[in-house]
Amino acid sequence: MTNSPFDNLKTPVYIIEEKRLRHNLALIREVACRTDSEWILAFKAFALWKTFPIFREYISSTTASSLGEARLAFDKFGAKAHTYSPAYKDDEFDEIVRCSSHLTFNSLSQYERFHERAGACSLGLRINPEYSEVETLLYNPCAPGTRFGVSADKLPDTLPSDIKGFHCHCHCESGSDVFERSLQHIEEKFSKWFPQIQWINFGGGHLVTRKDYDIERLVRLVQGFHERYPWLKVIFEPGSAFAWQTGPLVASVVDIVEDKGIRTAILDVSFTCHMPDCLEMPYFPEVRGAKHVEHTTPIPHREGLGESLLYRLGGNSCLSGDWMGDWQFDHELQIGEEIIFEDMIHYTTVKTNMFNGISHPSIAMLHSDGTLEMLREYSYEDYRDRMD
Repeated sequence: MTNSPFDNLKTPVYIIEEKRLRHNLALIREVACRTDSEWILAFKAFALWKTFPIFREYISSTTASSLGEARLAFDKFGAKAHTYSPAYKDDEFDEIVRCSSHLTFNSLSQYERFHERAGACSLGLRINPEYSEVETLLYNPCAPGTRFGVSADKLPDTLPSDIKGFHCHCHCESGSDVFERSLQHIEEKFSKWFPQIQWINFGGGHLVTRKDYDIERLVRLVQGFHERYPWLKVIFEPGSAFAWQTGPLVASVVDIVEDKGIRTAILDVSFTCHMPDCLEMPYFPEVRGAKHVEHTTPIPHREGLGESLLYRLGGNSCLSGDWMGDWQFDHELQIGEEIIFEDMIHYTTVKTNMFNGISHPSIAMLHSDGTLEMLREYSYEDYRDRMD
């Protein structure tokens, strides 16, 4: 078996590693300085508010997409949010205004309905450049028929006088090469309105903390944009980039079953409950000490792969499809053994659910000095009270 730094840890548990988080934050702060732009945290990808004191050392703002997120920004981050929602509700709007510095409307009809109640917020419109290289339809905000944003043909030649910005989102864990091509479309379709606004928010999906991200290209692109439109403040609001590769989800093997030559290690976590993007995207997460094997032929007939060391990894819920496979280990798995899913902090803790009432992973922080602090543990009462 592989040695783990999390031996004897009660599983399941998400562990955010402070050193890795600070590395990402320092890099993002450097990129923000070099591009003379503001980078803000999108709660839709990461909202562990007990880590906000660390974030405040590096950034000053966040972005919200609901009343709950706007309140989290105001109450726990200590600053008003840049807020965008596909549709604001009448009974929530005034509270959202109280917690927001910027408000972006998804449609002209929403603007007409609410703008007079927006107080001192800086108002924006979400625009649809009708271009995105996101291949997975579930994550493509610019696909035909999208419910997001206003296309150029629907904008009036003169914007309402209180519209101060544009918000555009068309990326998903993308590189700066994708941003370069997207920017061409954005400028072609919307630059004629740029003299009428003060800021532009290029949204999320800019994965600047990924090792192969071309930061120098991004710097050139944003510097060139500033030269063409020096009056526009530039904003980015990634989520994944902040928490990228900042920690694992540690699980344990509960049982091992076999059917038709396929062995499944049943874990004390669930893909559908605790790693939903794996099934939605879908993508195969990295498992420490194991290699993912393409499932092209039945397991018993794949010679040379060490069939006895091949396993599906199954979740502990009653959903039939709550599994992913196959992984090849360098040893036979044992009941009680840890299985460590890498990079499981972003878009996990914000999307988990308590389907089936199975145990929700705890949340811990591995501090820079090596101490492990348990930030949150979940109980039966947490499940019960969701049904109250």
